[in-house]
Amino acid sequence: MKKNDETALIEIADLLELQKNSTPVILDCRYELADPESGARAYTAGHIPGAHYASLHRDLSAPVQHFGGRHPMPSSVQFQQYARSLGINSDTPVVVYDDNRLGFAARAWFLFYFFGHKTVSILNGGLRAWLDAGQALETSEPTPCELGNFSATPKENLLVHYEQLKPTLGNAPWQLVDARDQERFEGLEEPIDPIAGHIPTAINQPWKRMTDESSGKVKSPQALSQQWESLADGRPLLNYCGSGVTACVNFFAQHLAGRHDSLLYPGSWSDWCAHQQEEK
Repeated sequence: MKKNDETALIEIADLLELQKNSTPVILDCRYELADPESGARAYTAGHIPGAHYASLHRDLSAPVQHFGGRHPMPSSVQFQQYARSLGINSDTPVVVYDDNRLGFAARAWFLFYFFGHKTVSILNGGLRAWLDAGQALETSEPTPCELGNFSATPKENLLVHYEQLKPTLGNAPWQLVDARDQERFEGLEEPIDPIAGHIPTAINQPWKRMTDESSGKVKSPQALSQQWESLADGRPLLNYCGSGVTACVNFFAQHLAGRHDSLLYPGSWSDWCAHQQEEK
């Protein structure tokens, strides 16, 4: 196991210091699945100075197809164009935040990580921590910038798709981890997808367990390491959720804990359901 990544998480004081010495690109990733435009409205009402708004469905996802889940990952071309439009170069520090215990910021972090950007961090505690530190918000949007030169180099080995997953059930080289709430995992409720339950052989580790409920801050690397070691059986952890979004919180937490062999099923349960219905 490699050592913990100390750059993936940034504190308020460190962000303020970073802003003195460089020009980081800050992304406001607030979003609500039940109200997709709520994050944009919240951004307009007030955001961390200099932040751009990153929409889950417009900027951090590809258009929905029959397979691939409700929030497909963007292609290399789409994400590269998006990052360049923000003025991001290969060495530009990127800081992402939300107000939902990493629920959407982790998706942005994962995409930058997956597409090969080396300097991307999540703001610990998100907007709540910024306000608790006495920092101000602004309502103006950043001025247009020159196109960056970011080049997307995807790490395809981080992803496992349905075609790879289905044949391995029962003898898989990975441990499936479901990031959804326990009620959805157990099939007691299913508010979104057409089938209730979980992928066979999966264990449940709800994504909100990665953060402190009162502060929204990420648990310590030591606590996260203990949390994941208690579940791991020596195989890499393959993360999924409903649509490949909150599973990124678990992936990020594993990364902080020093587990750098973790994987993501990007289509997640919504993609699994689509295939199950097709195969009936």
